[in-house]
Amino acid sequence: MKHNNRKKDAPATLSGTPETEGIRLNKALAQAGLASRRGAEMLIAQGRIAVNGTLVTDLGRRLVPGRDLLTCDGKPVALQPREKAGHVYVMLNKPVQVVATARDPQGRTTVLDLLPENLKKHRLYPVGRLDFFSEGLLLLTDDGELTLRLTHPRYHLPKIYFVRTREIPAENALETMRRGMSLAEGEMLAPVEVVRLPTRTPSMRLTLHQGINRQIRRMCRDLNLTILTLRRMAVGPLELGDLPAGKTRELYSEEIRALKKAVGL
Repeated sequence: MKHNNRKKDAPATLSGTPETEGIRLNKALAQAGLASRRGAEMLIAQGRIAVNGTLVTDLGRRLVPGRDLLTCDGKPVALQPREKAGHVYVMLNKPVQVVATARDPQGRTTVLDLLPENLKKHRLYPVGRLDFFSEGLLLLTDDGELTLRLTHPRYHLPKIYFVRTREIPAENALETMRRGMSLAEGEMLAPVEVVRLPTRTPSMRLTLHQGINRQIRRMCRDLNLTILTLRRMAVGPLELGDLPAGKTRELYSEEIRALKKAVGL
């Protein structure tokens, strides 16, 4: 195929859509629920996908939802307009005694129950864990690729927690956390950043760099510290800020970009 007089950075597709516009075909097919992205690529390679009546086998082709006509085996594929086709990213300040799962067999309140009505229509799922008696920042999204990265050990982002205890932590206990300690169950922990906070009750800020289940509670248990408050304040570039308990907000564009960049997307 010749590319005479075309700009190198923006060649046109068969549908007339430059490569810098619209979305890739595999993503469009996946958003339409026709197949996974990998399955969509197979459909394209098999010559079953057409854009504006022209068969497309180039996996790099793009289209603009709402403008270009997409078909599979000659049948139209319904696409959302471009401004509605993206994923949804929501920050929740999870209160205590709320389950950080999509469903609970015991009938307890879940994080999905706290979503406003306009967000309940989306298939959002919580990313990672935050136990029943813990509170703070929890991300919910329908972006499966980002969720996979955020929960994979290879891309683990630092998480910052506010912890208030009944007892005043001894300095040797804090040093044990800072060096990296072994839990009673035998798991070896990476060093944790610990800072005492100048509050009326014993409090500290912990920064974790690995994803061990219930790590802070198990550390404090082994160091004879009783946790009164455990609140997640930040995950990577995301900060809870002054979002009230039980409330949600959608992420800003710059937050989404920073989060994706942090996990290599």
